[in-house]
Amino acid sequence: MRTSIRRSRGTVALMAAAALTTGLLAGCSKDSDDGSSNADDGGNGKITLTVGTFGVFGYKQAGLYDEYTKLHPDISIKENVTTRTDVYWPKVLTRLQAGAGADDIQAIEVGNITEAVDTQANKFVDLGKDVDKSQWLDWKLAQATTKDGKLIGLGTDTGPMAVCYRKDLFAKAGLPTDRTKLAELWKGDWSKYVDLGKQYMKKAPKGTKYVDSAASVYNAALGGASVRNYDKDGKVVWDKSPGVKAAWDAAMTVATSDMSAKLKQFDPTWDNGFANGTFASLACPAWMIGYIQEKSGDSGKGKWDVAAAPAASNWGGSFLGVPTSGKHQKEAVALAKWLTAPAQQAKVFAKQASFPSTPAAYAGLKPAPATVAYFSDAPLTQIFSDAAKTIPAQPLGPKDKPIDAAISDIGILQVEQKGKSPAEGWKAASAEIKDVLGQ
Repeated sequence: MRTSIRRSRGTVALMAAAALTTGLLAGCSKDSDDGSSNADDGGNGKITLTVGTFGVFGYKQAGLYDEYTKLHPDISIKENVTTRTDVYWPKVLTRLQAGAGADDIQAIEVGNITEAVDTQANKFVDLGKDVDKSQWLDWKLAQATTKDGKLIGLGTDTGPMAVCYRKDLFAKAGLPTDRTKLAELWKGDWSKYVDLGKQYMKKAPKGTKYVDSAASVYNAALGGASVRNYDKDGKVVWDKSPGVKAAWDAAMTVATSDMSAKLKQFDPTWDNGFANGTFASLACPAWMIGYIQEKSGDSGKGKWDVAAAPAASNWGGSFLGVPTSGKHQKEAVALAKWLTAPAQQAKVFAKQASFPSTPAAYAGLKPAPATVAYFSDAPLTQIFSDAAKTIPAQPLGPKDKPIDAAISDIGILQVEQKGKSPAEGWKAASAEIKDVLGQ
């Protein structure tokens, strides 16, 4: 599992998750990158392809490397894992600039894809010439495509959003528990989801809150905005963005009320909140399914359910790119193409719930029976695939991650945990963002 998740909304690399999640924790895997990429196995005539990843992508766990080398006996595969993306990506940039040391295939997290597209495109092979680009969701494909049409990365997973909730706690609070009715109640706007929290708190079961944190609401709402921190021309507009304002306003309603458990996501106290049932709902990207199952444990089986989110939103996802400095570009392109094909994405989903970026895989997705039962027989594939197909294409920028982190980890926490006013929280976040942007 992962020790630091592929957390594209925070400074510590996104997605902490258990062995079944997309963004899964890699705590059980050691960093294996010894810098020896592009090496051939000594004397056996095979080409060794190295795959550089952060955390667990699921390829080894789903048996894909073994399957590929059986199909291609002249190839062997070595995966180099760096647990944290905040360590992984700077190392990749250094090697790209040096023109040496990069792996044959390098994973790129969604929070870094714009920087790769804008500043490193000439360091990656144009993969658009080797694949059927129509396989991928349009917005996913656009994230890895340069202005002149070069495709530098093939989409792996995505993070389509739903709402996960404890139907037993909802029932005790006098709220509907049917997933279809709930989806209708909050359809169209995350502020409607927040409004339902006010009703929950009127009859909240003792010791429980409606939502885990204000930051999760912020991330979910922002993930569906048509404009967030940058406009379509690449200009920084975070302080004027309607998407940021709407997400901030929803988060502030949570932070200044009594409906939040005031937990920081992926901290141990958050994990304990799942186990102890201290919050009744949370914004839930597909990769969160495995995480909840892991952290809530046997006591949560059949108590959790999943409903469609108020609006389509994405949180998480990555790409595979092939550096031009590699010795085996042709073979690396073939492997990257195969690993990200719909059939292989479906296999990774079956293993660890990483939701595919290729719609052709959706019809064949089969969540584990135990997972479906855990979430009250919710139609997980339908909920997440419907969401994935309607996520807007957002303009992204090179400083999205630190901007998001400043607002979530400084601004929102100042209000939620330290009792500051929304104006004070915004001021603190603004100061950090201006420092990050060199303003």
